[in-house]
Amino acid sequence: MDPKIKARYEARAGIIKSMSHPTRLFMVDELSKGERCVQELTEMVGVDVSTISKHLSVLKGVGIVADEKRGAQVFYTLRVPCVLNFFSCVESVIRANAAEQAALAE
Repeated sequence: MDPKIKARYEARAGIIKSMSHPTRLFMVDELSKGERCVQELTEMVGVDVSTISKHLSVLKGVGIVADEKRGAQVFYTLRVPCVLNFFSCVESVIRANAAEQAALAE
């Protein structure tokens, strides 16, 4: 495989891997509705601040979210809303799998 093509696929895999945790998927979905501070996300998810910060760091590292510090708080926004298209695709796969399973049960 050509090195440039390999690098492109590795970058894609890194982005997909960054969303491979239910908490991160939830946070991306919440950020699609508007910016949130770390404290809000912590309360929504129900885990400690350090865990939320780690998840946000992963998403920021691949460019899915952006942050802005305001005073003592850090606010996060969805940097690339097109990532939500991936959610639609995933839902389509879930529906197709459910339909296939239902047909087997008949």
